[in-house]
Amino acid sequence: MIAPVYVMLPRMLVWSVGAALFLGAVMTAGDFVWAYFGVRNTVLAGVTHGVLMCLCIGGVIGLRANRPTAGLVVGPLVGVLAAAAFYALAPTLGWGAMLPAWMLFWICFGLFQRFLRTERLPPALGRGVTAAVLSGLAFYAISGIWTRPSPGRPNYLVHFMYWSFAFLPGFLALFFGRSSRRPPA
Repeated sequence: MIAPVYVMLPRMLVWSVGAALFLGAVMTAGDFVWAYFGVRNTVLAGVTHGVLMCLCIGGVIGLRANRPTAGLVVGPLVGVLAAAAFYALAPTLGWGAMLPAWMLFWICFGLFQRFLRTERLPPALGRGVTAAVLSGLAFYAISGIWTRPSPGRPNYLVHFMYWSFAFLPGFLALFFGRSSRRPPA
């Protein structure tokens, strides 16, 4: 039985905010690595970046469902798919290809939850699309951190806040109204 929304809301918010802050830290660390070590944007570097980011997202989603191993396996696969989508679209869209790739991985993680929770396909897909749209809007809003970087060194506190802001709507959409643990078989 699904608990009323008012009972699940605090737990859902804790998971969503915690996941957004964790991914904000992960992405800020990635921004540091790219800037400090002068990593060039190559396909290998981009795919590696996407795989590590999605490994963390998959880990959070899997941990929440009490299936961390599944999340750690599926996350990198989603990362490869999203990075491949970016590099396939980049010749046409340039940096604008980041937005559809960003939205794609949210849809994939929405579908992933379907397999973790025995949720029917339409609600799982709906969660993924909602996460993609809402987080896509937030992602677009913060995209200036790399399209119009501040002069001098990056401000990593700002990056952390922006990345956390960009991830929060996605996690809210994926976790809203869902129990944090997989129902017993």
